[in-house]
Amino acid sequence: MAKSTPLVSTAEGSNQDSFHGIDWMLLGVAGGVWGASFFFIAEALDSFQPMLITWLRVALGFATLSCVPRAHSPIDRQDWPKVALIALVWMAFPLSMFPLAEQHVSSSVAGMLNGGTPIFAAVVATVLLRRPPGKRQRLGLIVGTLGIALIGWPSLREGSSSAIGVGLILLALCSYGLAINIVVPMQQKYGALPVLWRAAGIAALMLAPFGIAAVPSSSFSWHSLFANIALGVLGSAVAFVAAGTLAGRVGSTRAAMTTYVIPVVALFLGAAVRSEAIAVLSVVGCATVLSGAFLASRSEKT
Repeated sequence: MAKSTPLVSTAEGSNQDSFHGIDWMLLGVAGGVWGASFFFIAEALDSFQPMLITWLRVALGFATLSCVPRAHSPIDRQDWPKVALIALVWMAFPLSMFPLAEQHVSSSVAGMLNGGTPIFAAVVATVLLRRPPGKRQRLGLIVGTLGIALIGWPSLREGSSSAIGVGLILLALCSYGLAINIVVPMQQKYGALPVLWRAAGIAALMLAPFGIAAVPSSSFSWHSLFANIALGVLGSAVAFVAAGTLAGRVGSTRAAMTTYVIPVVALFLGAAVRSEAIAVLSVVGCATVLSGAFLASRSEKT
């Protein structure tokens, strides 16, 4: 009989040295797509209710991954609870928070705040692995935390509505911090595709009642539909596979640095396409989190 493993666990990355070319590529794909996702969410919100957006993007992600034969590789029955937990904490819950949050804060601010995910991932990894991150990673996390504070401060000063949006995003980041750790041993055991395909299917079922309930209060526009399709195919399929693969290679704390790319993309699209006002302090924060990303990407060997 197969030995049972804890429901919540993590593992070291298979590559503890400095990032290789493939690692940077995976980071760029996941971070770039997720950075654009906040723009797509803002476009979809023009016509669709938040929970409809989340349900459609996850369902489309599941449909996209269903087209890849490798995703159908089997998974041991004992690991299905972990897949269901990943569906909840990496997809259903956090992806629901962002459309709700973007009713209170701009897409650029929502995207920039996502740079804080590695902080939460490092805390969870420290508890599960029973050791702190390496010295370089700790310095990178400190610098990244400072950057997140600089990004969020202007929004917090705008009033309670913006504060609610920031709070919802922070809840999502807590969920991501747990999820990225759970994904590591699962990716190393099965690869990203079989795990994420099943997780997306379970998450779509979880979200279905909320998404269907949101249909009557939603309207229709082509640009919102196309934005939701992009969210599903790219944000809930391609980016998740890239991030899951990276997590297995470099560990949860460094894989969470995909979110350090997000602020730059979200900032550019929000300002250039949606003409969102960007505080100078937030721009300084973006530069700061990028510095933290570079430091945290160095070798974990101390």
